[in-house]
Amino acid sequence: MKQIRLMAGFLTVGVWTLLSRLMGFVRDIMIASYLGAGPVAEAFLIAFSLPNMFRRFFAEGAFNMAFVPMFSKKLEGGEDAAGFAREAFTGLATVVLVFTLIAQAAMPWLVLAMASGFLADERFDLAVHYGRIAFPYILFISLAALLSGVLNAAGRFVAAAAAPVLLNVLFIGAMVLAAQFGWPIGEAIVWTVPLAGIAQLALVWWAAGRAGFPIRLQRPRLTPDMKRLAVIAAPAALAGGVVQVNLLVGRQVASFFDGAIAWLNYADRLYQLPLGVVGIAIGVVLLPDLSRRLRAGDAAGGQAALSRAGEVSLALTVPCAVALVVIPQQLIGVLFERGAFGPADTAATAAALAIYGLGLPAFVLQKVLQPLYFAREDTKTPFRFALVTMVINLVVAIGAAFWIGYLAAAVATSLSGWVMVLLLWRKSREMGPEAQFDARFRNRWWRIVLTSLIMGGWLVACAYALAPMFAAGALRYLALAIVIVSGIIVYFSVGHVLNAVRLSEFKAAVKRG
Repeated sequence: MKQIRLMAGFLTVGVWTLLSRLMGFVRDIMIASYLGAGPVAEAFLIAFSLPNMFRRFFAEGAFNMAFVPMFSKKLEGGEDAAGFAREAFTGLATVVLVFTLIAQAAMPWLVLAMASGFLADERFDLAVHYGRIAFPYILFISLAALLSGVLNAAGRFVAAAAAPVLLNVLFIGAMVLAAQFGWPIGEAIVWTVPLAGIAQLALVWWAAGRAGFPIRLQRPRLTPDMKRLAVIAAPAALAGGVVQVNLLVGRQVASFFDGAIAWLNYADRLYQLPLGVVGIAIGVVLLPDLSRRLRAGDAAGGQAALSRAGEVSLALTVPCAVALVVIPQQLIGVLFERGAFGPADTAATAAALAIYGLGLPAFVLQKVLQPLYFAREDTKTPFRFALVTMVINLVVAIGAAFWIGYLAAAVATSLSGWVMVLLLWRKSREMGPEAQFDARFRNRWWRIVLTSLIMGGWLVACAYALAPMFAAGALRYLALAIVIVSGIIVYFSVGHVLNAVRLSEFKAAVKRG
């Protein structure tokens, strides 16, 4: 059985996720250029968000948070992990297939729940049409997520991390072909959604077979393992439902402001870059690692894994958050302002991005702290915490919308994220020393914050000095590159002096795994 090398696994997942996010940027830049923040763009974004929302509810959220610890412990104990995976695969396929058929009939109500502000104009019918085409994606991507969990628990991260790249490659190819042959861009990209799901499923299914876990459909059975899986998954499903309610509230608020859904989506894509590279990579690798260490009784190893994951997360995320807060206008302007996406769109998106940036460290820290609960098969406690954050999100998003409009959705998201981190951290202190950050982490976190703030001051000064270049067409790309590269140099230089971030330690940790 292959051992999980934490840092090497994190690096593998992070690099592939970075590539996927960069390709996603290209995709969104092209969508913004072709469709701007108009009705076709907003209808597609709502339609595409539907299967993605329920995907997190079924697979990456509830099901995987229950499945991965159980599967990991069976691997560690030498039990029939492959048989359990086949049972889970069949069960998930059955449930999601039935749900997909129901969703096709209920699509108008699903769109209404997502964006009731669409009801009075053309966006509603278009979103329903697009939604019915895109929704089968949930079946393929949910099964792909389960197979990715199998691979991750076995210490094999490449195929699962690379699969999302296919989605963006196919999207980009579809838009290029549509522009070349004069096809409607909206139709082209929405039909690409289920095709991408099939491609991702095929890749991880093949990889799982090569890893010694040939997965196939079989007759559904309610075995003791499946009953236990359902019992553990139920609170996680409810918690996932709470998270999706938060997203629904944000989209509902945004749907009453023309262009706001697109603005929030483009801002979301930018802060999702560091969140995906760091947060998702840490969560994907840390959960099976902690689960197997708990089964083996390795408390010291569990504490070290948690502490290094937290340290790396902050070292890579806090400077990104500072950058999103201090230079959002430059980032959005260079990346998105072209074609149908104008200066007003840039200003509106940049404002949302700065607010999301304030919550970025919280979103990543959740990925570090949640595995402490899921590895212990405790899904009830995160569910209770999620209910608290749902109330906060609901009150702030709706209440603040009367004063700050669509930005209330971003404020509510960031605020509820920090509340969730506080609740997870306080409760984790009852789990014992293996769930506590070590002395090195406690010595480093405040130095990382200080280093990031110094870097932020440099970014502001540099962007101000290069303001004429940012207004000079093609030179703006060079200006942004200078600001970002110089900021990275300042961050690592100051971090080395303050003993906050040392590249030599990071390299050594990767070699050790």
